[in-house]
Amino acid sequence: MASHIISYRTLAATLGALLVLTGVTVGASYVDMGRLNVWIALGIASLKGFFVVLIFMHMKYESLILVISFLSTLCFLAIMIGFTFWDIAFR
Repeated sequence: MASHIISYRTLAATLGALLVLTGVTVGASYVDMGRLNVWIALGIASLKGFFVVLIFMHMKYESLILVISFLSTLCFLAIMIGFTFWDIAFR
């Protein structure tokens, strides 16, 4: 049986952090912060996504070209989301 790159303790801690951040997301949805609600929700979701990609998808141990490819995809996605926010803001 091959050993895991990441220990079960780290995986369990990451799962716990994701569950806590899900609770924070639910809690933040009940607080009215005006325009900040969207930015706070996106920030929490980005942090959760960072944990999933880094730990569960093992991006921490991948080659540089794969990391650059993934980051360029994220930059493109951020540009597209930015265009969407820009379109909605100036309607």
